[in-house]
Amino acid sequence: MSGRRRLDWLGLTPEPERELPAAVAALRALPGGRAPLPRDLADAEHRRVEHLVLRGGRRAWLRYLSEVTGLVTAVAAGTRPGDRAAALLAAEVVLDHHRMLIGLPGPGYGRTARDRAALEGAVRILRAPTPRGARP
Repeated sequence: MSGRRRLDWLGLTPEPERELPAAVAALRALPGGRAPLPRDLADAEHRRVEHLVLRGGRRAWLRYLSEVTGLVTAVAAGTRPGDRAAALLAAEVVLDHHRMLIGLPGPGYGRTARDRAALEGAVRILRAPTPRGARP
């Protein structure tokens, strides 16, 4: 292989770049609920994703998505308070991304097997109706 970086991972889907920053910012910043998200937090997360896409590599990107998986699964398990709708959105976007890795060369699909399983469980939990009076 030449000295050029492999960029095939960038072409999977635009949803992570578009949809994750606001959802992840909500999960990081609003551990208790649904207060309005300060714009600067969402902007900071957007810059982080943009930096990873433009200057990072596949490994750094997968580490970021694994970090998002940790936030999502903690909300789903109830070990971290957070916005369930933001957690569900993030889970679905990352899960779709990880499923598409099967079509790319390299170890990405295998490396994300644990995260895929965790996200599948989190999606089931987050889609389930919450008890009356509980925060969705």
